[in-house]
Amino acid sequence: MNRDRLLGSWHQLRGTAKELWGALIGDPYAVATGARDRLLGEIQEQRGLAQEEADRQLTDFIKRNRNWSDLSSR
Repeated sequence: MNRDRLLGSWHQLRGTAKELWGALIGDPYAVATGARDRLLGEIQEQRGLAQEEADRQLTDFIKRNRNWSDLSSR
């Protein structure tokens, strides 16, 4: 297991903790950032990418699919 995959597991754990903390205190922003961190960790772990590259790929994906709910009703 290389360092990037290990850090991906760490990001997943940290994201899950942020989500649970946000739910506990009723902060939707903390829940959303926790979900993003968890997803970033999954990408990093599965692909073995550096954090910056995984973050860039996730940001590009979100920008491309920003209005996905509008497209799903067609």
